[in-house]
Amino acid sequence: MNWIKTLVICGAIVASAALALAAIYTTEPTAQRTSASRETAMLVEVTEVSHGTYTPTLSAVGSVRAEKEIMLSSRVAGEIIAVADGFSPGGFVEQGEVLLRIDPADYDAALTQRLSELHQAQADFELELGRQELARGDYEELKGSISPQYETLVLRRPQLNAARARVEAAEAAVKRAELDLERTRIRAPFAAQVLTREVNLGSQVSPAETLGQLVGTDQYWVEVALPAADVSWIRFPDAQQSEGSVTRVRNRTAWPEGVYRTGFAKSLIGALDSQTRLARVLVAVTDPLSQLSESAGQPPLMVGSFVEANIEGRPIENVIRLEQDYLRRNDTVWVNGNGQLEIRDVDVLFRDKTFAYIRSGLAEGEQVVMTDLATVIAGAALRLDRSDNSDE
Repeated sequence: MNWIKTLVICGAIVASAALALAAIYTTEPTAQRTSASRETAMLVEVTEVSHGTYTPTLSAVGSVRAEKEIMLSSRVAGEIIAVADGFSPGGFVEQGEVLLRIDPADYDAALTQRLSELHQAQADFELELGRQELARGDYEELKGSISPQYETLVLRRPQLNAARARVEAAEAAVKRAELDLERTRIRAPFAAQVLTREVNLGSQVSPAETLGQLVGTDQYWVEVALPAADVSWIRFPDAQQSEGSVTRVRNRTAWPEGVYRTGFAKSLIGALDSQTRLARVLVAVTDPLSQLSESAGQPPLMVGSFVEANIEGRPIENVIRLEQDYLRRNDTVWVNGNGQLEIRDVDVLFRDKTFAYIRSGLAEGEQVVMTDLATVIAGAALRLDRSDNSDE
């Protein structure tokens, strides 16, 4: 009996499963075949361009050097007996300021001796003038009885010339002694900063020996290098204008963002750099150490530092200025032409670090595509990003 009951239960389970499978197959929805892809217009941002007059900026790098730089030396020998307080590394000195004093005792004595020799020569000259008067009286008495060739000797003209020459030589010796005495005071030839000092109190110096290094504080030069083709866009001083192109000088490694010094293009060095074959331009920066009130708070330039120079170029008229990022490969531009992508060749007149200045290839009011596209096919459908503020 138990096995009959088990067979009945198993049969009921199999029948129920068969009924469930039949219900599933009869009620399954029918799949509909659709297209695997749908053509969709690419979403882009655009900018509307217009012609205008723009001033390009030429970017270059260079190094700072002093306009005036000398190795200070002495023209006389002796012992250093005084050193100015400002004559130390980093110190500032004024033009004509006495920086060092050499012991003047020997030069005072030499001047006294030369003055004595001058007085003696002048006395001899006065005596000779008296002899000239006597000789002229003798000549008048003998006139007509001596030959003309002896006239010069009778009138003692050679003796007078010799006496006059001794006076002139003595005067020259006095001037030389006075110069040597004055040169015991070593002065700053211009307003300067002291970079090095090589002597101290008690040092024995000789002529042409280096005493220290000075750099002028009125102006520094920045020598920058840039392609020779860019030089024509820079203004240099001439008879019509006293200043060249305005230049912003920045030290990226030492100064905060947005801080710069203003200079002016001064001159073009007439030879290319031997290694880089780039043109070299001098930019002048006045008051480089920010000593004057008008430069207060500005960072000082340091000789030898590397800086970036952004030179304001000549204005470019009737061109379209476009950011470099929107200029595509081979000087092409993507244009939205009535909802379709146009790949346009353009003529770039000049390009600086940020912009390209386009002479032809774009028309007034056309929309340049700013969005980078993965697929670039002329005629591809475009739709504008409505969040973009550009004119559509």
